[in-house]
Amino acid sequence: MISAYRNRKAARINADKIKKSSRSVDLEVEVAVPEHFRCPISLELMKDPVTLSTGITYDRESVEKWIYEDGKHTCPVTGTALTTLESVANHTIRKMIQDWCVQNKSYGIDRIPTPRAPTTSYQVSEILSKIVATRMKGDGEGVMELVVKIKDLVKESERNKRCIVSNGSSRVLSETFELFSCHENENLQVLEEILSGLTLMLPFDQETRSYIGSNRSLRSIVSILKHGGLSGRRNAVLALKDILSSDRITLLKFVEIKGSIEVLAKLIKEPICPTTTNASLLAIYHLVTPSSSLDQKKTLISRFLEMGLIEKLVEMLVDCPRSVCEKALGVLEGLCNVDEGLEKAYGNALTVPVLVKKLLRVSDMATEFSVSILWSLSKYEKSMGYEEENMAMEALQVGAFQKLLLLLQVGSSLKTKEKAGDLLKGWNSHRGRVECIETMDFKHLKRPF
Repeated sequence: MISAYRNRKAARINADKIKKSSRSVDLEVEVAVPEHFRCPISLELMKDPVTLSTGITYDRESVEKWIYEDGKHTCPVTGTALTTLESVANHTIRKMIQDWCVQNKSYGIDRIPTPRAPTTSYQVSEILSKIVATRMKGDGEGVMELVVKIKDLVKESERNKRCIVSNGSSRVLSETFELFSCHENENLQVLEEILSGLTLMLPFDQETRSYIGSNRSLRSIVSILKHGGLSGRRNAVLALKDILSSDRITLLKFVEIKGSIEVLAKLIKEPICPTTTNASLLAIYHLVTPSSSLDQKKTLISRFLEMGLIEKLVEMLVDCPRSVCEKALGVLEGLCNVDEGLEKAYGNALTVPVLVKKLLRVSDMATEFSVSILWSLSKYEKSMGYEEENMAMEALQVGAFQKLLLLLQVGSSLKTKEKAGDLLKGWNSHRGRVECIETMDFKHLKRPF
């Protein structure tokens, strides 16, 4: 009996091995995709085949990237100039591909889904007409429902987004935003919804910026920044970043609104997400850069300094992503354009070590900002009659001399190299008192002085 049991068990094991080996053979079989099913650009199986004016068929995603993102208006295969940028869906090829996928299902090939028809200009115009009619009735709920439809279409595809933007959607939504801004406290939810739709269409055109940059609209944006939800505040600062970067008059109108500066600083001190932080830093950068008049800039910087922005920026720079780092350094440089800002930065124990750490480590822009701030702090130290060795010793102990020498050898702007040279000349006499610098590190470098 035992031997019979062993024989049956051995037979089952052999049968399992045969099944497994047969499956592995099946899996090793490669299915050849017919050439006319492959996109000439990506060389992959087409999911949404479309035909250009030259008669060549491509996958929609690949050819739209070729035309709209890369800006090429020729046929990828023939090189012939396109008579129209519009493409036509090739339903015949798509059905052939779907049938082929079904036939080869056993090889693990899934059937490609039938793509949804892209949005047309007529559909967009119809929705926009309804928004105009609904807003004239003061129907906030109705406007919100229509904005949600616009948002859904934009999120479907880049093609839909281009169609929606090209038909003037941002202008209609910005007009509607300004209209409902008459009573922002009552219509805060409606305004947040409209703004969420507008931020999907960034960057704004000039007409949209004129509506969003009006006094009423700016007050509503500040109100959303104060009282809105997390997504509402995120969208508000994204819109604000765009409009402040384009027009100095809009900037002046914004700073005159009560609480506008404080609410921006709060987004830095109490961050919501990296996107919001980046947008807030850019908005502040436009406020404190030299494009403003000197007196106005001093007033704005003083308000930011009172809210402890320098301390927060230095703390943020200790460990932050590259994109945030560049913008934070840009704002810090702007704040150090006045003596009050330099005093705050000079008195912070982390300022010099953090700035030296960012040299040649993050990006060329971050390095230029860091050198500029260190140079300004050095000049401030001399003008105030402080002991020059304080900052020099602090910088040298964290490797500033070596990094600045390297900076003179690599590519950077002439202005940055001049400032780096000034710093090296001033700190050279203190270098011998710092033991952490290894002279062999400079073996292959040439001194500029």
